[in-house]
Amino acid sequence: MRSVVMGVLLGTLLGIGGCETNPYTGRHQLLMSSVDEEMQMGAQAYSQVKSDPKMHQSQDPREIEPVKRVAARIIEAAKRSKYGEMAQQFQWEVTVIKDDKTLNAFALPGGKIAVYTGIFSVAKTEAGLAAVMGHEVVHALARHGAERMSQGQLTNAALQVAGAAASANGGGGVMSQAAMAALGVGAQVGVLLPFSRKHESEADYIGILLAADAGYDPRESIHLWERMAQLSGGGGPAEFMSTHPGHETRIEQLKKWMPEAMAIYQTRQPVPAVLLPVAP
Repeated sequence: MRSVVMGVLLGTLLGIGGCETNPYTGRHQLLMSSVDEEMQMGAQAYSQVKSDPKMHQSQDPREIEPVKRVAARIIEAAKRSKYGEMAQQFQWEVTVIKDDKTLNAFALPGGKIAVYTGIFSVAKTEAGLAAVMGHEVVHALARHGAERMSQGQLTNAALQVAGAAASANGGGGVMSQAAMAALGVGAQVGVLLPFSRKHESEADYIGILLAADAGYDPRESIHLWERMAQLSGGGGPAEFMSTHPGHETRIEQLKKWMPEAMAIYQTRQPVPAVLLPVAP
């Protein structure tokens, strides 16, 4: 039964997918929402983040100014990129969140960017931060969030159809809640997680191209992930169970893409590798 349902699910994904094509990688994307809808959702989510009493926006110019400098360069590079038309539509906004323990940053549809000060300790320099922000901006421009939502909606619909079919065929209680839960795990590992890893790799690849075009040394992305690997101490789930590529995989991919990024970087005016402020 599980193999039949997975066949239905995969067949549905393949039959409906390919609504859009990534202009850099040629990968087909399933997208069931409009850019305007995504921008509205991004603005709403961003507003919620900023109004969350647990989120404290930094007021320190030493933290705000480097983030805004890097963001401005990455945004200009995005406007010159193959995503230029969309980047022009976005209403860009940048917020620095004072949280020295959170190694994170994100960019929502519509160009709403947030950077946690904790990422400074791993990024080290503005060039390292450009690798982070380039990656996050690509998630928004490539519509990865919308793609994940579309995949989730389609997966849920296919599972419901399969469950109804089993019941109609006299399965009755054959598809118990436990079985459906197990099937959900199968769908998650077999379909959704690989797409998420593709998103991460796509964001790594296009992100270093944006950073290079913005004048930041793209080789800093490798150093960034080497430091991330050191912090993790080799921990975390097996790569096939993770939504992100393993650190070693990520570094090897970046090395493979580096000649293309360096060719872009060498045509730009290099930006000095200014150190970021790090909490004591």
